[in-house]
Amino acid sequence: MSQFWSPAVRELTPYVPGEQPREKLIKLNTNENPYPPAPGVEAVLREYPVDHLRLYPDPQSLALRQALAREHGVETEQVFVGNGSDEVLALAFQAFFCHDIPLEMPEITYSFYPVYCKLYGVERRALPLDQHWRVDLDAFTPGSGGAIFANPNAPTAHGHPREAIAALLDRLTNQVVLVDEAYVDFGGESAVPLVDRYPNLLVTGTFSKSRSLAGLRLGYAIGSRELIEGLERVKDSFNSYPIDSLASALGTASLEDREHFDACRERVITTRERTARRLTELGFEVLPSQANFVLARHPQHDAAQLFVGLRERGILVRHFNTEALRDFLRITIGTDDEMDSLIEAFELLCR
Repeated sequence: MSQFWSPAVRELTPYVPGEQPREKLIKLNTNENPYPPAPGVEAVLREYPVDHLRLYPDPQSLALRQALAREHGVETEQVFVGNGSDEVLALAFQAFFCHDIPLEMPEITYSFYPVYCKLYGVERRALPLDQHWRVDLDAFTPGSGGAIFANPNAPTAHGHPREAIAALLDRLTNQVVLVDEAYVDFGGESAVPLVDRYPNLLVTGTFSKSRSLAGLRLGYAIGSRELIEGLERVKDSFNSYPIDSLASALGTASLEDREHFDACRERVITTRERTARRLTELGFEVLPSQANFVLARHPQHDAAQLFVGLRERGILVRHFNTEALRDFLRITIGTDDEMDSLIEAFELLCR
């Protein structure tokens, strides 16, 4: 450790993203979309005036926020945008969760949440999943410093219906409830229609998954005007130009092609169900999924060894070396051909 680091930095354990390999592999480890973005995105890239890059972008990202507002049936003033949903989440932690009272979250969920707690000095209270590996909404308490969870959850892939989120919000009225909907387009039910009823609800989303724009880094939040204003206050005290003009144009173009969006996500859902059936036939336990990945384990084969065996065959999945998840592999849903290759490899490894 460097002598120049502050004590806070010395104590951090940074988030570890999924591997981005340099060699050519079937890449099923980071939940990227296997299909390209909408054709309009490519058209923007071809036609974008280069001279615009010498100017600062719109600090309000108005065009992109208007497009998101139309997509989700809310007012533009209820929309916030940032560099990927990770940045939006980081700003939300600063805006809403820096209290003396612990923030509640599932024990198993998106692993960036505990990193943010450490970074911002937020005490965390981890809540066990239920016996079916689902987020236990009944475990959240009204006296906490806030609540955060992914829905569908990562990496367990289960999603609660909107009515269950509403029931939670009926109990938790005095703290912010953040619902992270990174994977909602692959079979979940969005909580966005609840934001007008519950001023303490903040819903975050991303262009990285269902919009096939992981390399662009665009995320957003939708909530009451007072919550969005809280995010804006933090943003404007840190970086008042978070979204560059090209990213804004590309994100807007992706939102305008509903036909492409629906077709791609339906292909992912169909392939996911087919893959889950085939894995089950090979003896895997596959948790029910409403995301673009599945979490699976084999009762007779070590997950770490399966991970290595797949890698040797040119296929990369995600293995979490934690006590709770070490028996599981998280497998991103790729194209049909990629998933056929995965199944063929498992047939050899699980003989």
